Amino acid sequence: MASDMEIVQRFQVRGLPGQVSRASFGGRIVDFWGPENPTHILVAHDGQNIFDKKSSSRRSTWKLAQNSIRVAQKLGINPPLIMGVFHSRSATDPDGRYKDLTPLKPFLNGATIAVETTFGLNEVRSDIYLSHISDEILPAISSLFKIKNDASNTAMLGSSMGGLMALYGVGERPDLYGTCLSFSPHWIVSDNSLVDFLIDGLPNPGKHKLWMSRGTKGHDANYGALQEYADHRAQKNGWNLGHDFSTRIYPRTGHNERSWQKYVADGIEFWLKN
Repeated sequence: MASDMEIVQRFQVRGLPGQVSRASFGGRIVDFWGPENPTHILVAHDGQNIFDKKSSSRRSTWKLAQNSIRVAQKLGINPPLIMGVFHSRSATDPDGRYKDLTPLKPFLNGATIAVETTFGLNEVRSDIYLSHISDEILPAISSLFKIKNDASNTAMLGSSMGGLMALYGVGERPDLYGTCLSFSPHWIVSDNSLVDFLIDGLPNPGKHKLWMSRGTKGHDANYGALQEYADHRAQKNGWNLGHDFSTRIYPRTGHNERSWQKYVADGIEFWLKN
């Protein structure tokens, strides 16, 4: 697919060499940064919160690139190319984030909706969003860094609704995304039926990796039963805990960027370590 990428800004981030580029893809904003000759690619949802405090939800970011550099130095490899894809919530579309990040197919196929919404399933655009990332954004930015993207070197990361979308994205496009990094997946929008669809929808274990984690405060305090169910279902499906599967609980951390910032390096190392 031809790219309509337009670089709209470049800016510096403290503790990060070089500059972060901000691009528009037909109105979809993506921030990205990478070193020379990256060997891996990380695609992150909620791109507002990845690099820039000014665009972040709570004036705090994941420090994703800084953490990735630290992990890469530890492992003796180059840091990954990182893309932060913005959601489309706006004053004119206040539900834009949920429309982007609500996995569509589970709910079309009987998963229970456990929360009230002000929009219908016909307005959910997660499949369009995922296709835009996979077929246009990812190849366009990868080509700038002269790196070929495929499952062997590419991971998808998200938290909360983005954590659900990471699971959905890897399940839908296992040819492109070899690792799912799902932080605090927001299971409580549904029940076990959503867990069943997303975990069963992942590719067969063997060539992929799966990370799931949660804290114990805020929204995360409500995830325990459903996350345990997800963990058990993953292992039942053949994911090997401690090998290609990791599930973690981080006590006294909550549902916010400052918390994910504290332990995102663990997920990155799980992905990058052979």
